[in-house]
Amino acid sequence: MATLFISDLHLDAERPDIGAQFLEFMDSDACSAEALYILGDLFESWVGDDDPNPHYAAMKAAIRKLADAGVPVFFMHGNRDFMIGEQFAKETGATILPDPTVVEIHGDRVLLSHGDLLCTDDHEYQQVRAMTRNPEWQAMMLAKPLEERLAIAGAARARSQQRNATLAEDIMDVNQAAVAAIMAEYGVSLLLHGHTHRPAVHHFAQGAQEATRIVLGDWYDQGSVVRWDAAGFNLECLPR
Repeated sequence: MATLFISDLHLDAERPDIGAQFLEFMDSDACSAEALYILGDLFESWVGDDDPNPHYAAMKAAIRKLADAGVPVFFMHGNRDFMIGEQFAKETGATILPDPTVVEIHGDRVLLSHGDLLCTDDHEYQQVRAMTRNPEWQAMMLAKPLEERLAIAGAARARSQQRNATLAEDIMDVNQAAVAAIMAEYGVSLLLHGHTHRPAVHHFAQGAQEATRIVLGDWYDQGSVVRWDAAGFNLECLPR
């Protein structure tokens, strides 16, 4: 059996094709998995567990169904759904993991991350990230009416899209020194993350040891999954 990893689906009612592929994936590949790890940005936007969005409700139901079938589901916050909380975990049966987290997969110690914390060249983004992960800031946001939170999130996405259009691509990618530092801190030679939407497998020297960084892709035009079994990992595209 394989352990499956996905990220950056950006599920949204305006992109029903992504949602349909996710539901198909949950009813097929995921059903026979040893476990499913969702490494952030499952949703395009998340303003609180109290949002009754019917499209999101269908996706949560699919996660609950998988968990009830005996497949452990783990979720890590991304930069779009960092407001997911304990109510979501109870509704879906998913376990929320801190970012980063080390897991053992078929004998391999693997460091998991959404990936945005490694984009250290984007100083402005890192400041915003630190603010939005602050529990006091989140409590302040959750105290606002749902409609106000939705409006704030929409405006933030628009600003982000405008800003990203003007940034150099390497600014939005991970910083190699940050990658090396966090892998050394956790004593691992394997790192798996998403966020950058640049699926690839990178090999590099980590001292006297070879290290590997695996990057999941987004689901905008096709699915992206890492399957990890006793034979090792494989980064795959899922045609739509």
